[in-house]
Amino acid sequence: MSNFVFVKELKEKICYDLNGDNMKTNFRKIDKTLFFCMIFMFSFGLLMIFSASSVKASLLGEPYYYFLRQLFPLILSLGIFMIIIRIPISFFKKYAHIYLVAILLALIFVTFYGVTINQSQRWIDLGFYMLQPSEFAKTALIIFMASYYGKNKDSKNGMVILLPMIIAAIIFALTYIQPDLGTALIIFFITGSLFLLIPSEQKYKKMIIQVMVIIVVGFFVVGIFTGFNMLKAHQKARLDFTNPCSKYLTGGSGYQVCNGLIAINNGGLFGVGLGNSTQKYLYLPEPHTDFIFPIVVEELGLIVSSFILLVYALILVRIVRIGNRTKDLGSSIICYGAALMIFAHLVINLGGALALMPLTGAPLPFISYGSSFALNLMMILALVQRVEIENKKRIQRSLLK
Repeated sequence: MSNFVFVKELKEKICYDLNGDNMKTNFRKIDKTLFFCMIFMFSFGLLMIFSASSVKASLLGEPYYYFLRQLFPLILSLGIFMIIIRIPISFFKKYAHIYLVAILLALIFVTFYGVTINQSQRWIDLGFYMLQPSEFAKTALIIFMASYYGKNKDSKNGMVILLPMIIAAIIFALTYIQPDLGTALIIFFITGSLFLLIPSEQKYKKMIIQVMVIIVVGFFVVGIFTGFNMLKAHQKARLDFTNPCSKYLTGGSGYQVCNGLIAINNGGLFGVGLGNSTQKYLYLPEPHTDFIFPIVVEELGLIVSSFILLVYALILVRIVRIGNRTKDLGSSIICYGAALMIFAHLVINLGGALALMPLTGAPLPFISYGSSFALNLMMILALVQRVEIENKKRIQRSLLK
């Protein structure tokens, strides 16, 4: 019966929002700067995926293989974007627990029956689509925290306040054992940061900070005494991220990072030209995924790459601005969660590619190949835009009073 009510209510919300506004009216109220930055970045990402994957795709006998496998999910996700901006945020918060439970079940399924690619068991083969539940876990947690703390912001009960963090710890563990250290760290960062931002008693915030510090310190202490045997060989090699080219030349680790740095050095200020990268000729094993930024620098140069970084900064500023404008705690959590997710991916991806931190594997927002990540990113940005729509509706109502 509950499923029937959910589907019926979803259908009603898609057709009419709370004020009966149509799609054209809603589109006028979105943040246009954020929207066009999103379209530009996804389009730029498609172009770079086509260029960076051209050699590998040609070896498969399908020059457009990766381009098309990214294009079709993006077209689908744009349709989902247009649907989400018509649905009130209250609807998503109302059914946040259903989405979270579905993701938890999917992560448990992946643990036992997931598809393994490149030593990681992260995907569910749906036949027509390879679903990566850990990507959607980030948004599921953000929406759940928005809903939960919106209802329990005044609670003094410790277990009530800390429940989302316990759930986040379970999702972190399920993601880590896949293994997907990059996504696990991002989940850790998003949920921990959001918890510190919500208005709750300081003693619980101090408790979470202490737990986070203990986990990090404990990991390294246990790792030192065990030789990091809890990690696989390729993960241990990534912890030593300094001087990657020296290690590579002496037969050690650092192969990918060194070739990424060579690509950046080749690019200079203006690049070697779109499509003319040399490092994508199998020097970088996955140039269209985690190491796509070095290809961008090599082909288009430092000037264009710096412009792309400025667009990222503009996107983050617009999302935070929308979060600051809202009067609803849950809606602000959605916006800040979206900004934290994009920021965390940027730091981990660029930090690893530039040898500034261990290489853990995290896609570059908008640009890296990965349909689950792109779809999830489009969904969270649609939710941010819905918050902006409701902000403008609230301002209009206040002006009419």
